[in-house]
Amino acid sequence: MNCKELVKEVTRLLDEFQEDKQCIDEFTQEAVKDLKNLSSADQDFIIDTLYGCITHKRFLEVVVNIFYIHYGDILLRVDRNLFIVVCYLAIFCLDDLGMEHFSRIIKSLDASKMHKFLSFFFSANNLTTHIQEEWSHIYDAAIVKSNWITPLIRWCSEIDLLLDQLAKKMGKGSLPKKSSRKSTEPREFDLTKPKVRPLPAPEVIPKQDKPKPVPASTHRSPKEPEILDEIKQSNQKKALEVLNEANSQQFKCANPQKSKKTQNVISQILQSRDGELKFDKLYASGSPATQKTNSLPVRLNTTAILREGALYNRQLEEELKRLEHLSQGASEPSAYLQWQKEMREKDLQEELAELERRRLEGRISHEEAVLARERVLERNHHKAQQTKEETAELMHRYAEKRLQEEKEMRDLVQQVADGHKNSKAAKAKLQQIKQRIVKEVSEQNRELLSQALEDAQAELRRKMELICQIRAFESMPMVRQKLVDDTEPAGHDLLCEMSLAELRERLTLLRESEMCKLEERRQRILEEKQVKEQLLLEQLDNIALRRSLAEQATARSQEEKRLRSELRQAVNKDERVLALQKTLQQKQQEKHKRKTEKNSMKRNELVRPLTVKNSIQKKQQVFEEHHWQELERTLEQQVHGVFHQSSKTK
Repeated sequence: MNCKELVKEVTRLLDEFQEDKQCIDEFTQEAVKDLKNLSSADQDFIIDTLYGCITHKRFLEVVVNIFYIHYGDILLRVDRNLFIVVCYLAIFCLDDLGMEHFSRIIKSLDASKMHKFLSFFFSANNLTTHIQEEWSHIYDAAIVKSNWITPLIRWCSEIDLLLDQLAKKMGKGSLPKKSSRKSTEPREFDLTKPKVRPLPAPEVIPKQDKPKPVPASTHRSPKEPEILDEIKQSNQKKALEVLNEANSQQFKCANPQKSKKTQNVISQILQSRDGELKFDKLYASGSPATQKTNSLPVRLNTTAILREGALYNRQLEEELKRLEHLSQGASEPSAYLQWQKEMREKDLQEELAELERRRLEGRISHEEAVLARERVLERNHHKAQQTKEETAELMHRYAEKRLQEEKEMRDLVQQVADGHKNSKAAKAKLQQIKQRIVKEVSEQNRELLSQALEDAQAELRRKMELICQIRAFESMPMVRQKLVDDTEPAGHDLLCEMSLAELRERLTLLRESEMCKLEERRQRILEEKQVKEQLLLEQLDNIALRRSLAEQATARSQEEKRLRSELRQAVNKDERVLALQKTLQQKQQEKHKRKTEKNSMKRNELVRPLTVKNSIQKKQQVFEEHHWQELERTLEQQVHGVFHQSSKTK
């Protein structure tokens, strides 16, 4: 075989291999059987390459995965195992094959694919960065560099010649060689000993400002006692004046007239009552239009009044337009409307008769469908009865078969009981195994407990150190002096910063402006309410007029309904409708008759399964009694055998 066929054979076998289901050795042995027609050298090459690709699959997939990530979706996933084979030959077999034989294998394959893969793989930039980093996760970094990276870099110059030949084969000409860059070798850090930190300089103690003098208002006596003294003096003066007035007018109590105080109280009560009765004065504008009352029998809300008023206005406009057309010479369509009404009544009568006929025909077809369904159910019931009889026969045969199997099982149980007489040695051996397992588990628990104790002690030490640090922070002194001045800002350096006094002044101005706006809004709402009330009263008059007209229209509509009921009575007297009603009654009688026959058949069928069921239950009871007697007999035989053996040993 030539080189191309050998590589294809290896790729095919690698595609067939399933790592989670097959073993490498068994798979290679089966592959050797399929390769009997080839020479021994070809067989050795295929088997060695296949075995190497499977064992180093994880190592080789690193290169292929990076290669597919670099080129994206340009390459097909079918050629994945082909690139794995070529990668294995380049890494592990290049020294043994030689450059001549390796180039012959590469040239026999697809030139464009091999050119892409080899130019990517033997690039010094890719080898020393991505690929070396991923290989270092699998093996030690020193081993990766000495065993694979360094030999592959040595072959780069010869691989470049092979790439030029592949490029000529593709028709692109010789590609410019890439200058091989030297890989950077890491150097150790030259760490010097850190310098000893100098002692921190002591902080300068800030000088405190001179305290402000105490204001005069602090030691001033309060004003409340002075105010109380003034109130007390004024009350004494009033009491003296009242006493003098009472002494001077001591006979005025006999006067029947009411005092001024009583008259003032009575006038206040009367004014409050008048104010309660005149609660609508606030919203009245004084015009006679707004002093109208609601003459409707039902109270309506605002939305209903406006909606009904708009409807009546629209109807009024339509009536005015009709009268205008009549005044301009248009004819009154009363004769045409009368003829149209008569024709509509005639069409309605015919349509009602047709609808009644269709309804009766639908009922008749429904009854026929019910009868047909009952016939189908009777046939199915007959078939089901036959299948039930067959299943009863099969169950009888199955019960007999189960009796035979139970007898065979009893014989097997007897044989097994005879073979388990000498089981004491096995129990002792099992006990020893359990004791050994318990001992091993206790040792493992002891080790785990010691490890947990060490972890707890380390955690406790860490917490103690943290507590010491927190206490050291808490022991530091803190300056808690705080002086507040309402006229000075807080000093946060904000654009909108202001003092407390300025803030209070701004809030008062804002509150006054809001009160002004609220008062304006209240006045505007009051005016709107007055306009709205006037509009509603006008609409109520219009609604009362229109409702009287609507009552007349309802009277006319009731007359039309009476005429329609007379039309329906005429439809029910139609001969075709009567004939269809008669056929419907016949179908319903036939359905009722079949239903009674079906119920009688069901009662007869319920009697038969009860007899079959009773016979099966009797057979099962006989079988169970026989089974328990056999078990008791075998237990007695075993007890007698054990008793005889114990007597012999004694």
